[in-house]
Amino acid sequence: MPAGARFVTRRLLRGVLTMWFAVTVTFFLLRLLPGDPALAVADPGMTEELRADLLRDYGLDRPLAVQYWEYLTQLLHGNLGVSFRQNQPVLDILLERLPWTLLLAGSALLVTVALGIPLGVVAATRARGTLDRLIQVGGITGQSLFIPSIGVLLLYVFGVQLGVLPIGGAMGDDVYGLAAYGSIALHLILPCLSLVLVQLGSYVLTLRSTLIDALGEDYCTLARAKGLPNRKVVWRHALRNALLPTTTLVGLQLGFLVGGAVLTESIYAYPGVGRAIFEAVGQLDFPVLQGAFLMLAFAVIAANLLTDLAYGLLDPRVRTS
Repeated sequence: MPAGARFVTRRLLRGVLTMWFAVTVTFFLLRLLPGDPALAVADPGMTEELRADLLRDYGLDRPLAVQYWEYLTQLLHGNLGVSFRQNQPVLDILLERLPWTLLLAGSALLVTVALGIPLGVVAATRARGTLDRLIQVGGITGQSLFIPSIGVLLLYVFGVQLGVLPIGGAMGDDVYGLAAYGSIALHLILPCLSLVLVQLGSYVLTLRSTLIDALGEDYCTLARAKGLPNRKVVWRHALRNALLPTTTLVGLQLGFLVGGAVLTESIYAYPGVGRAIFEAVGQLDFPVLQGAFLMLAFAVIAANLLTDLAYGLLDPRVRTS
């Protein structure tokens, strides 16, 4: 088997194993939460016979091992179960909310990369200068921010005091056509900004460090000796190698975005998967929790798989190691 095919096969097998582990941990961990899941589907005023029938319909009367095996079987057929509270298929509930989470996380990631690359280049090419120090201070400050704190601050300043941006939801009421897209963009600004401010610092500082190392390599020295302008040395030669570690960081940051979406969407009442998790925790709605966690886990695993493949394309040594 060619080295490239072995590389892809290993990554796929590792992704499948990681997904199974996430399924197993999620299933058993949720059952350690305090509270009786039967309370979510059975009214205390029900007769014992009706209560037993309802629990049997949801499979809550069976041993845990049997529930786990049946859950895996249903999962292989694309069935995530039925919500205890909404009495709807979990997959339908999550698919309705997934586009909002993808929009939020994707926008935050694109803005982070779009801002992080030029800021990292500026800091590296002006190392130990005033601008470099300001960027480093900003990056370290951003890394120390907590999403709820920055979210509440942004809501207070731009939503309450200035009144220039909406303070919750994903779009306004009774808006259609182009106005709907404009409303969606306005509602996206504060949640996206919260995630960007928290994760931008690590991306900039990592790129700065790797780019400084790359600029000191022999191939950059040779390029300068041949008379290439410093701008071309940075952007055409050094940056490609410096982007290798930050490519991995992008995959890791997607995991951070997924985790941060729960907090961000809760603060801004943004109707994504993270908000569904927040609501399901209070309602002990296990099927929705399981489905949401697995969907987010799959997104992180897929992102890391794509990151590994992209890393292998950028650096052939990874495919043959």
